[in-house]
Amino acid sequence: MLPKLSKCFSFTASRDWVYRHLFASAGLRSVATDLGEGTTMHCWVPKLQKPCKPSLVLVHGFGANAMWQYGEHVRHFTGHFNVYVPDLVFFGESFTSRRDRSESFQAECLVKMMEAHGVHRMSLVGISYGGFVGYSVGVQFPEVVEKLVLCCAGVCLEEVDMQNGLFRVSTLEEASSILLPQTPDKLRELMKLSFVRPARGVPTWFLQDFIEVMCTEYIEEKRELLEAILKGRKLSDLPKIQLPTLVLWGEQDQVFPLELAHRLKRHIGEDAQMVIIKNAGHAVNLEKPKEFGKHLKAFLIDTGTAKSCPTSPLASEENVHF
Repeated sequence: MLPKLSKCFSFTASRDWVYRHLFASAGLRSVATDLGEGTTMHCWVPKLQKPCKPSLVLVHGFGANAMWQYGEHVRHFTGHFNVYVPDLVFFGESFTSRRDRSESFQAECLVKMMEAHGVHRMSLVGISYGGFVGYSVGVQFPEVVEKLVLCCAGVCLEEVDMQNGLFRVSTLEEASSILLPQTPDKLRELMKLSFVRPARGVPTWFLQDFIEVMCTEYIEEKRELLEAILKGRKLSDLPKIQLPTLVLWGEQDQVFPLELAHRLKRHIGEDAQMVIIKNAGHAVNLEKPKEFGKHLKAFLIDTGTAKSCPTSPLASEENVHF
């Protein structure tokens, strides 16, 4: 009965609707910003931006859209921050006609979009690919970053790491087929790589539904994004940042192994602190949401934040940016 039901009812689309409701109830609204030159960037932004609060940007990685990756966390930060949750270019509702696939281009788009919303200073959390983009923001625009969190982000990988067997995959093509799954079997492989204890017995029709809703757009462009972060990459070419940084990792990450966390900590130096979450893999934000959120709060939240915020709705609206 359920397989027949799935043909007319999408659990994935329904779950997506639930996340939209959660984000809206957390005080966020969905906005698409035209950045010019054929680029549009979508972001969940505060319905009322309060100048007394600092700004926090939550940047997703590959996989489902940003709502799915931060759905368990966004409500915990809206009391302390003006929270922004963007879709990177070629994810969710963001796209470009430009040919640039580098994380530096993604970083430029992100900062430009934030400026369009009147934000010139922010803390930033980047998960996996979002960490590559976040690091690039720190390199190109250090003046806009207050604090930076890099979660399971293999920023310090080198192209030779794949040849040397650091990863569970041996070629870019194999990595793309798993990170951009187009069949239920590939999605199962991704789940096994991402979680220490992946869900078992998930029906094929359910996985196919997820793929059809979440994994069928901009496939070639996303492959090019993956190629751009790997091709010719050398640690010696990676600029150093001097920003308060938290390196946050799942101890059993099979996508970006723990060695890359230690490498990143050494590369940044004394400005970085590192937290390793036990019994967690690459999807640490989903697998250990309470521990993930606890460490984010400890690093990001300044005690006393938002104490001076006005209680009057009228006072809050005086400085709203659109």
